[in-house]
Amino acid sequence: MPSHASALVDREDLRQQVDGRLRSVLSEQADVLARISTDAEPLVDAWTQMLVGGKRLRAAFAYWSWRAHGGRPGTAEATALVGVGAALELFQAAALFHDDVMDRSDTRRGIPTAHRTFAARHRDSEWSGDADQFGLSSAILLGDLSLVASEDEFLRAVHEMPSAQTDPARRLFTQMRTEVTVGQYLDMHAQMLPWTDDFDADERRAREVVRSKSARYSVESPILLGAALAGATAHQMEVCSAVGLPLGEAFQLRDDLLGAFGDPATTGKPAGDDLREGKRTLLVVRAMRALDPGARTRLASLLGAPDLTAADVDEMQQTILATGAPEEVESLIETLSDSALSALDASGLDGPATETLTALALAAVQRAA
Repeated sequence: MPSHASALVDREDLRQQVDGRLRSVLSEQADVLARISTDAEPLVDAWTQMLVGGKRLRAAFAYWSWRAHGGRPGTAEATALVGVGAALELFQAAALFHDDVMDRSDTRRGIPTAHRTFAARHRDSEWSGDADQFGLSSAILLGDLSLVASEDEFLRAVHEMPSAQTDPARRLFTQMRTEVTVGQYLDMHAQMLPWTDDFDADERRAREVVRSKSARYSVESPILLGAALAGATAHQMEVCSAVGLPLGEAFQLRDDLLGAFGDPATTGKPAGDDLREGKRTLLVVRAMRALDPGARTRLASLLGAPDLTAADVDEMQQTILATGAPEEVESLIETLSDSALSALDASGLDGPATETLTALALAAVQRAA
């Protein structure tokens, strides 16, 4: 994450507080798992690894939305918002454990993914059974553990706040988790479909995946949660969606560009990772639309194919670049970001907290990882 974005998350010691809360949760969970069995210790290690080094943007969006809507630092409610931020980070960890399994990813943040780590543990220990299946199963269970902890942390964080504020927030938290789960399915479903010349349908599916799987839980839902917990009005909540949804979509479209062309040294993933996985992103759909039938067939044959070489990935990258699709996606990112920032400017919210929220919005779509 760019240094200026890190500085934004660090304001009012937010990152330090969220990280401290996550360490406390992990310590509690380590005790729980140790009482069950010492054989569960590797789960805590992998869980800790997933939670180290995250951007904490979701926690920041929730907190600074709360501040922009009247929340005051140094209060019990501010402490509750730190817990909400930790709950969002725990939920993201759950989604990432599961996402890495579904995408068959080898690395995350430059280190082996959990399912690869547990498979290697199986092989190194010369255990019986299928090492890869053991790794997959372990990662799924890690995701489930983090999901349970996320729910517990959210409820613990808000239990003393007024019900008029927490009831809408609880509904939002539940809706967010449902949307991400369905979005994961839609992402998987889209990759299974044969390519046709119905690019309008392909683009509709790609945008649905962006919104449900990432845009809402990455930006819109945290902003809404912060506002709800500050007692925002119905109109203010509508404004939050007008800011958060297009900004969240721009956030994910930036991820899609990085997934195709990002520097592995910065992203922590192999070059062209989304292309290796055969992701049906808007970038790929726009490229397929622009290609002639022969080139389209060739690109379709490479996307997600097993045992791709570096030359194959480079070929896909050059093919997509030649179509102008990356520029189209960049233009859409700008359009969506402008829409979000215009809505924020017209919101009537003012003050340093709103300025920080605006700066976070810009950082989210201008990042290189």
